[in-house]
Amino acid sequence: MSEILIKDAYALIDGVIGRHSIYISGDQIAGIDRMPEGFQAARTIDGADRLVIPGLINAHTHSYMAPLRNIADDMPFMDWLFKGVQPVEDNMTPEDAYWGAMLAIAEMIRCGTTTFNDMQMHIHQTTKAVRDSGMRAVICRGLVGDEYDKDNYRVKEAFEEMEDGKDCGRLSFMLGPHAPYSCGPDFLRCVADLAKEKGLGIHIHLAESVTEIENLQKDHGCSAIEYAEEAGCFDVPCIAAHCVQISDHDIGILKKHNVSVVTNPASNMKLGNGFAPVPELLKAGVNVALGTDGAASNNSLNLFHEMSLLALIHKGTNMTPVCVGAEETVRIATENGAKALGLAGVTGKIAEGMKADLAILDLTEPSMMPRTDLLSSLTYSANGSEVDTVIIDGEIVMEERELKTIDLERVYHEIEKMSDRLGIGNKQKINRK
Repeated sequence: MSEILIKDAYALIDGVIGRHSIYISGDQIAGIDRMPEGFQAARTIDGADRLVIPGLINAHTHSYMAPLRNIADDMPFMDWLFKGVQPVEDNMTPEDAYWGAMLAIAEMIRCGTTTFNDMQMHIHQTTKAVRDSGMRAVICRGLVGDEYDKDNYRVKEAFEEMEDGKDCGRLSFMLGPHAPYSCGPDFLRCVADLAKEKGLGIHIHLAESVTEIENLQKDHGCSAIEYAEEAGCFDVPCIAAHCVQISDHDIGILKKHNVSVVTNPASNMKLGNGFAPVPELLKAGVNVALGTDGAASNNSLNLFHEMSLLALIHKGTNMTPVCVGAEETVRIATENGAKALGLAGVTGKIAEGMKADLAILDLTEPSMMPRTDLLSSLTYSANGSEVDTVIIDGEIVMEERELKTIDLERVYHEIEKMSDRLGIGNKQKINRK
């Protein structure tokens, strides 16, 4: 059993930053400022000029899409999806998805993310990338359909992947009906029934665009939130990504069913979809987590960038500087994410008994000076390049900015080959016309 001591560092514990020593034994935090009996550090990390935070949690993304960044920019949402991204996505092979996930994981680790919630299309590939990289993840196979059909081949693939990943403690699973515009009400009810039978949560895109809402009103006479509620999606733990176009009535439904909302500020802005009403959601007591969405719509998987946007957007749109503050933003990106993913008590906090999922920032970076308010620095000043060391499940996966579990040179080589084959290399662009 490996044992690591992070000695006398600044650390974020229960919303307060102070000096602490953290003792890691195996995959857990075994002590804070108190050496466990029999502890013998195999590694000691000098905490001088370092800040330890809970690893960030990317609560909604599509890791396999990392190679698709920058290929369909400045397009309306539905054109971006069906004319820009999907034709390239349809030509990706399972091996492409693996290398895409490895690229995404490398980027996330570099920016202090230790857990991500993924909706993917190629089974076994993201789970293999998680195994190989040492990352923690919640995985769901994207599901689409119209009929009530428990033998839907995508559903079968989802359960096959769950079986394949059950021996990895860093992997857990949900069911992932894609969205109201790709899942008919009967199929959505089928997925909800399966989730109840199997004791699983649901991860779904909801109320992302005006077009989605208009079509639902025309075809079903309801909002996206009402559509999902009627189908039973909220009868199990549910993660609703986006929730941009929602009403006060919708917020009441989300609160009633303890649905977790994942806001994705950069993606929603880039696609012109608007802003989720985060202050209203928080005021209503809805658990709000933070995600990047996929790199095809965000172009980045950097949660520090997302934290800054989250705080600044709502101050600006609500015309008040006391809206979504630094402490709340960091909690949204850590504890709230863990709660959404069913990992509260596992990760998202620095506390004894929690998994040792930690990011260590270098406080000698210019962006972190002077050290007046380090909690504010995390939200308003840090950009991710300050992350020096990352520990996941008690294992050091990055040290002094060097990835220990990922061969970046190989990843880049495979991504370049894939890009050329898919016709997206050499700065080629999707035709916007």
